[in-house]
Order: sequence, then C-alpha cells, then structure tokens
Amino acid sequence: MAESGEMRDEQTKSLDDDDETTLEHAYLDTEVPSWRNQITVRSMVVSLILSVVFNFIVMKLNLTTGIIPSINVAAGLLGYAMLKTWTVAINKCGLLKQPFTRQENTVIQTCVVACAGIAFSSGTASYMLGMSGKIAAQADAGNTPINVKNLSLAWMIPFLLVVSFVGLFSIVPLRKMMILQYKLTYPSGTATANLINSFHTPKGAKQAKKQVRTLFKWGGLSFLWGMAQWFFAAADGCGFVNFPTFGLKAYAKKFYFDFSATYVGVGMICPYMVNVSLLLGAIISWGIMWPLIEAQKGHWYSADLSPTNLHGIQGYRVFIAIATILGDGLFQVVANAIYTCFKLVKGKQKKDELSSVIPVSTSDESHDANITRFDEQRRIEYFLKDQIPNWLAILGYVVLAVLSIIVVPLIFHQVRWYHMLLAYIVAPILAFCNAYGCGLSDWSLASNYGKLAILTFSAWVGMDHGGVLAGLATCGVMMNIVSTASDLMQDFKTGYLTLSSPRSMFFSQVCGTFMGCIMSPLVFWFFYKAYSVGDADGPYPAPYALMYRGIAVLGVEGFSSLPKHCLTLSICFFCASIAINALTHILKKYETKYRIYRFIPSPMCMAIPFYLGGYFAIDMCVGSLILYIWELRNKKEAEEFGPAVASGLICGDSLWGVPAAILSLAGVKAPLCLRVFSASTNDKVESVLGGS
Repeated sequence: MAESGEMRDEQTKSLDDDDETTLEHAYLDTEVPSWRNQITVRSMVVSLILSVVFNFIVMKLNLTTGIIPSINVAAGLLGYAMLKTWTVAINKCGLLKQPFTRQENTVIQTCVVACAGIAFSSGTASYMLGMSGKIAAQADAGNTPINVKNLSLAWMIPFLLVVSFVGLFSIVPLRKMMILQYKLTYPSGTATANLINSFHTPKGAKQAKKQVRTLFKWGGLSFLWGMAQWFFAAADGCGFVNFPTFGLKAYAKKFYFDFSATYVGVGMICPYMVNVSLLLGAIISWGIMWPLIEAQKGHWYSADLSPTNLHGIQGYRVFIAIATILGDGLFQVVANAIYTCFKLVKGKQKKDELSSVIPVSTSDESHDANITRFDEQRRIEYFLKDQIPNWLAILGYVVLAVLSIIVVPLIFHQVRWYHMLLAYIVAPILAFCNAYGCGLSDWSLASNYGKLAILTFSAWVGMDHGGVLAGLATCGVMMNIVSTASDLMQDFKTGYLTLSSPRSMFFSQVCGTFMGCIMSPLVFWFFYKAYSVGDADGPYPAPYALMYRGIAVLGVEGFSSLPKHCLTLSICFFCASIAINALTHILKKYETKYRIYRFIPSPMCMAIPFYLGGYFAIDMCVGSLILYIWELRNKKEAEEFGPAVASGLICGDSLWGVPAAILSLAGVKAPLCLRVFSASTNDKVESVLGGS
C-alpha cells in the first residue's frame, strides 16, 4: 500500500509539474466511498420517485409510437437536480452527514434506467397487449380461446418477476472482457458518465445548475401546454392534437402537426437521419402506397372488410412493416454475430503478437502515456476492487432459469418446459451479441431477438395448441434477458468512468429491475383503465401490439393467410431492407471522403409510420429543425443545453398525462371542443343549428 501511495504521489507530482491534469487528478482529494455507502436510503428514494416519472414517459411513448429515446442522460440530470436540492437543504439545517458524490448520482441513474428499461422490455404495450382479446379481434386470425389471454395484474407481475432478473446474471462474468479488454465505448453510458463527472467537479457546478434550470423551465412550460390543450379536447376528434395543419385531405392521410411537446423533444434527441427516415416512410406508405392499394379494393381484397381487418388494407400496412423491420433486424443480428466473431479472433491474434514484442518508446511518448494512462489506471483499480464472483453469477443464472422453467408454463400452459429450456440455453449467446453490438453502436436489438423467438416458437407449437400465445410469451422471455443484459453492461461502463463500484451498479440494477417489474404493469394498468388502449383511432393505439400478434399469426398460419400480393410486396420490402443495410455497411467501411452513408435512411425507422401515419414524424422533424437552427446560431450552447430542453419537453408533457388520466378515470370532461370542418360540412352544421 505504501508503494502504491508513493507511485500515486509521483504521478501527481509529474502531472502538476507540467500543468497538465486529468479528470481523475481533479478528484484525487475527493474520497471514493465504499460500495455500501454509494447505495444510500436517499438515493433509493430519489430513484423511486424518478422511476415513477420515467415509467409514465416510457409507457406513453410505448402506447403511441413505440420510439423510445435514450433516457440515460435525462436520468443522470434529474437525479443530480433532485438529490443536490435535497443535500443543500439538509446542509443548511446542519444535518448533512454524507456529501453527495458522483458515485451516488450514478447509482440513481442506474436504478432509474433499469426500471424504465423494464417498462419497454416488459412488453405491456407490445407482446403482452398482443395477447388480449381486443387485439386478437383486430387481427381476426388466431382469435380463439387457446390463443387469447386476458390481461391481469395477477399474472403479469409474477411473469416479469421470474424472467426479468435472469439477464443480469447472464452477462456479469463478461464485464471485464467487455469494458477492459475490448474497451467498448457504450456511447450512452459514456455520455452519462461525462455528464455526471462534469456535475460534480468544481468547474462543472455552474454549468450543471444552468442545465437543471433549463430543464425545469421547459418542463414547466410543457406541462402548462399539455394542460391548455386538455381544455379544448372534450370529445374524440377535438383539440389541437387533431388540427388539420396541412389541410383536411392531408389530415385524412395522417399528415398533420399534432402539437405534441413530447415528440418535439424526442426529435431533438434522436439523430437527424432517424427523423428524416420516419418522414420518408410516412410519405412512401400513406402518401403513395396505401392510396394505390386502396384503389384495388374489391380486387385484391374484399370491399366488405373493416379498415382494421388484417385480411384487408390493414394486412398490407402491418405485414409490409413487419417484413421491413424483420429484414433490418435479421441483417443487424447476423452482421453483428459475424463482426463479433471476427473481432474476437482478431483480438486474440493481436494479443499473441503483442506478447512477443517488447515495446520501445521515446521519453515524449512515455510522458504522454503517463498523462493519458493516469485516469485509466485509477478507473481499473476501482473497477477491479469489488468483484462479483463468477460462480455466484453462474449459480444465479441457473437457479433463476430453473425457477422460470417451472413458473412460466404454469402461467402459459401453451408453453412447455422444454421450450423454456431451449430459450435459456440460447439466451446467453444472444445476450452477449446484443451487449457487444450495443457497446459498438449504442443500438439494442432486443426487440429483434424477441421477434425471432416469436416466429420460432409459434411455428413449433402450432395454431391448434396455442402457438400465437406461446410465441408471444417466449418473446417476452427472450426480450427481457437480452435487454437487461445490454442495459447492465452499459451501466458498468458508466460506473467504470465514475469510479462507481461494480457491486453498487449490480445492486442498483437489481433494485431498479424489481421496481420495474412492479411499477410497469401498474402504470400500464392506469392507462389501460383510463383510455381505450389499442384502439387504432384512439390517443393510445399501441401499434406494436398488433404487429407482434401479426408476427405470431404469420408463424402459425404461414403466408397463405395474407391478402393478395401482400406476400410479394412484403418480400420486396424485406429484401430492400437488407440491401439498404448492406449498402450502408459497405459505404461505412470503404467510403470515407464524403461519408455518404450518413444520408441513407434507416429501413426500421421507415417502417414504423407504415401503420401509424406521419403525424409524429412531423413533430420529430420539427424538433430536429429547432435543434438545427439552434446549432447554426450557437453550436456550443445547443450541444450543452439541447438535451436539457428536450428532456424538459418530454418530462413536462408526460407528467401532464398523470392528472389527465385521473380526470378521465373520474369521468371529468374538458369544457370545450376545438374542431375544424370543411366549408360544406360547416354549412350543414350551421343549417342544423339555425333550424333548431
């Protein structure tokens, strides 16, 4: 220990002599608390409060479009704001016993993100809702008692409790390889760590206060705007959300700006090309394809079918979108697996080559290395300090897997124990692939692995034995394992960069997962009882519920159930999705001068509006436009305060959803109705009113 202290003093002296300091050098005088002291009662209380907030946000996004931006930075920012306010107030009373540290901030962020992650992977707005009779009636095919399960908290919460923790144990033994050996970036985790580090340095305190004030300012305005809109929405079709911005004909094709602060904020967070892809997909589908297909009504499909029947126009919308998403997902999964194997082999060869070479460096190179290596050495020291035994992780995975193999077939009798056993044998491999890919690109493919599970197990079980329900249930198992594994590794990266103990990260992840398993179904139930969730024309259409059930129906029925030419179009879009992804990867690898690949749209993003329309894409493009103009005027300010403004818009609007839902449950209606009519309709209304 004495030698270690002398070495650290020498490194510090060397850095001081050259007037060059690193981030961790600035923190040398700040004591790093033990892993037990990083997890405090106050951090868990703040985590619980923020988890409720973010569960409502994620649930609202899930039930509207299903596009969930990264919330890591927002969770770190709000965690800092709340606990800093708490500790300042306590300190003024002279009762503060433990200062607020960046490690405690990281614990809060980890817990909140884990809980919000369950709101997505729980599938309450996708595969779980797809099991219900309401969605089954829309899908028509497979609407039999053995393929339908009514939603109930009595089985939803136990199901999540037995399947959500397994993924945490599947990836723990690989943490050192992912973080230290391969040095994966995990962009969201790294960005969050940088934010938290900047908050807690003396230099970053002023900046943090400004960002927090900005967030609360725009959050308050967003909340008030949501309240103001409510007063004009007395009935369906009323309010600013239904305002025909570009005319009534465009409105009929779902092209309008619905004044949603949430999606303007989401647009400010998402990359420009994501928003452009969404708008392009809306134009291709609702502007060109669907009108052409609807012109074939009576030839390609029966004219007597309802607009929501999968054997009519809805079938084209859903299955072409599914084909596009599956093509994108399949390419990403295969490409990621190949790339992972290539990097593993290449990394081993490089390690063997380096082991036989004695490095030679100049004094200047040694000096630079000394400066840059100081942070790394300190982080490695604390990352390796509190180990999680591999035997404990393996034992935990086996015990929880056995428990799940026993319990899940009791909840879903269509699923057999050997289905579950196969899922848990394959899951660790897929969890590794997803965590590795997420470390490189920040893109989790958990939903794609879930869709592959649906196709595999629904076809295996068959329609007569409940294949639709079996596919959706095993999708939940796979999604929860793969999603929680990548989330945990992302948080390990954040902890590594903030000197937070892996044990505190794992414990806070477990706490957040437990909160999510209880909270997500309860929040969903709140929306489910207050609104007509799953109604295609309602405020919460939950598009992925019908899509996931459509995939399961496709798995058990085969392609013969599709309307005329739907299979041909689906295959074309499936192939086009793969071709676009292949072109993007080729250009990324070989074209470096103009970087044309940046302007190639994402097939998966293009597919989302195929079912929903273009209204939310327009909102998000408005968010992009605001950010773009801001960057032209002051790029530094936009980079520093853009995420705070976006987070405020999302949080405020989503928080208004809570009192709005309470008013709906209580039967309280808005006093006014704002509705736009065509001139001819207005004349009829006036004549009726005049006659009365």
